[in-house]
Amino acid sequence: MANNKELEEIEIQLLLEGIYRHYGFDFRDYAQASLKRRIWKCIQEEKLETVSGFQERILHDPVFMKGFLLAISIDVTSMFRDPGFYLAIKKKVVPHLRNHSLLRIWHAGCSTGEEVYSMAILLLEEGLYDKTRIYATDLNGVILEKAKNGIFPLTSMKEYTDNYLKAGGTGSFSEYYTARYENALFKSSLKKNIIWAEHNMVSDASFNEFHIILCRNVMIYFNKSLQDRVHKLLYESMAISGFLGLGSKESIRFTPFEDCYEEVNSREKLYRKIR
Repeated sequence: MANNKELEEIEIQLLLEGIYRHYGFDFRDYAQASLKRRIWKCIQEEKLETVSGFQERILHDPVFMKGFLLAISIDVTSMFRDPGFYLAIKKKVVPHLRNHSLLRIWHAGCSTGEEVYSMAILLLEEGLYDKTRIYATDLNGVILEKAKNGIFPLTSMKEYTDNYLKAGGTGSFSEYYTARYENALFKSSLKKNIIWAEHNMVSDASFNEFHIILCRNVMIYFNKSLQDRVHKLLYESMAISGFLGLGSKESIRFTPFEDCYEEVNSREKLYRKIR
């Protein structure tokens, strides 16, 4: 007979299998410790006692499932997050982009969109935005709608302005948004070349060939097997000589594609596809 810990493992495996079969979202290879914490937080908030009770609600109530997707989505982000990364883009990547007649950029796992708007601002200041298409994707449609609106708390603007200046911004950050009550509404001119779409990196295929792919602070929540699958997707989606940007705790090292890239900036986890 299984003990309580083993029973919990069985219940969680059944929950994830059920979600995959019924809704098509595959969380089976997410890092277990982080996933388990989020599941139990949802269980406690709903005043349930077991994972099995939670599974029953999830499988029979699509609205409940939508709430779970929100809870499990990674939405720790900010504009010009890790300013050194954007500075590296300006110095090391932008010079290689000027010869392209059309630029395609993929923000994979874009969450609430702050980093998408950051890239749009950077490209605008570099005179490249008009020939760019930014594809911003996430598995969570609710979060994508929020990102599409481009409305962020006014209280965050001081931090975002500081990040913008450290990232080498050349204008006035306040020019890019309008203050409305408690919020900052970002200008529609920044949104015109952004395509927002649901895409699940775990289960969906490549959908274009890109000159830049940013997949930052997403794979830290995946186990090794899933990380390798996602790296395969990113590699297959990247044009030769294209650039890959990862998060500060992520790396191309020890992946099957390590030899397919050269380091552009090791500190900022910026790589270029060479084969």
